[in-house]
Amino acid sequence: MAFHSYRPLLLAGIGLASILLLAGCNLAPRQPAPAAPLSQGWKASAPAGWVSTDAYQSWNSGQWWQLFGDEALSALMPRVEIGNQNLALALANVAQAQALLQQAQAQLMPTLGAQLAVQRGSGTAGTAGSASLGLTGAWAPDLWGKLNNAVQAQGANVQASQANLAAARLTAQGSLAQAYLALREADAEAALLQEIITGYERSLTITENNYKAGIAARTDVLQAQSTLESARSSLQALKSGRTTYENAIALLLGEPPANFSLAQRPWINTVPQLPAQLPSQLLLRRPDIASAERAVVVANANIGVARAAWFPSLNLSAGVGGAAANWASLVSTPALTWSLGATVAQTLFDGGTRNAAIDQALATHAAATASYRQAALTAFGQVENQLTALDSLGRQITHTRAAAEAAAGAEQRTLNSYRAGISDYTAVVTAQATALTTRRALMQLELARQQAALALIQALGGGWQAPWLEAEAS
Repeated sequence: MAFHSYRPLLLAGIGLASILLLAGCNLAPRQPAPAAPLSQGWKASAPAGWVSTDAYQSWNSGQWWQLFGDEALSALMPRVEIGNQNLALALANVAQAQALLQQAQAQLMPTLGAQLAVQRGSGTAGTAGSASLGLTGAWAPDLWGKLNNAVQAQGANVQASQANLAAARLTAQGSLAQAYLALREADAEAALLQEIITGYERSLTITENNYKAGIAARTDVLQAQSTLESARSSLQALKSGRTTYENAIALLLGEPPANFSLAQRPWINTVPQLPAQLPSQLLLRRPDIASAERAVVVANANIGVARAAWFPSLNLSAGVGGAAANWASLVSTPALTWSLGATVAQTLFDGGTRNAAIDQALATHAAATASYRQAALTAFGQVENQLTALDSLGRQITHTRAAAEAAAGAEQRTLNSYRAGISDYTAVVTAQATALTTRRALMQLELARQQAALALIQALGGGWQAPWLEAEAS
């Protein structure tokens, strides 16, 4: 066979190789995501031994709620995954993003089609039939990386949706823990009030007996009654608040409030023990920061998509088929025909649309970069605020506990003086009010410290447990 017989195949091979080389082009900027503005230390007062470090790069959030040592809370947490509808929405968004990624990946592949037709009819020459078979194929090579950049952008969108799912999970878990701790504190405060009410009832009985005996004035009885009813009113308010927290927990678990209840249990007012090290790089695993970083990747890939619009597009097509009076002649070689084609398209004038699209993509990238850095700065601020709150609450609790002990002693001494006829009942009422207020304030401060620790856990993206801490401890 002469060389000229191979020349079309050779030219086609050279052309295909050139197309494949061009398909490797990528017009997106080759730049990494901007570094988060991590600091080397914490401004707020932290426990002795706390340091920042950049030597460790692996995270493990774990089941952070176990740090509070409450079995009932730990039993509720898995139910969030099952019933919480915000999590169901975020999970559906992940599935949608994954489906869109598959669609984007499919654009890189050629399309194939087939057509089969059989006809039979009658005419003046009698009955006749015909059959036709055709196969077609088409492929648009990704010469300038437009499709690959779209795939990269959608892949980052999938990761961002997964981060949003993690954020929704952390938010739901944190809200559940907040409501649960508040409910248990309300139970403890209600138990305190019930104990106080019992004491007030005894005081009222003593005062009434003294009044009947002519020892006490009528005003003493009225003051005792007022103090007792005020405490009872506070108890009812606590019960109403407890119901509100219980309803909030039910909704977080995806259950109707009428079908959900939590039995009273002792309040475990434990505050998690903070670690010796708190690496600032823990913030990089926060779901909102991870999502913001993925948005930068998406914006960077979209710059390449916008730039590719300036270059021509190439579409390749091929077909093979034939038509005959019967199947035997249809599949024979003389009955078959084939075709190959290529189409190049280029926009010559668009009034600046493509330039504007590139400018928009660049501005979107700048905005995503600023948003990512701001998310990191916000996270630092939240951690600093909770460290400050924990330190301040610890000091307040120390002083308030001392005040509660002193107020309890003053209450008992004043009551003894009244029973001995040394002081009037007004002093008793004042001492009782002070003692009750300080004891309730102490409980509320202890709850605030628990919730500050919980907020710190969330600010760090789900606790501070990390594999390297266990390794160093061992």
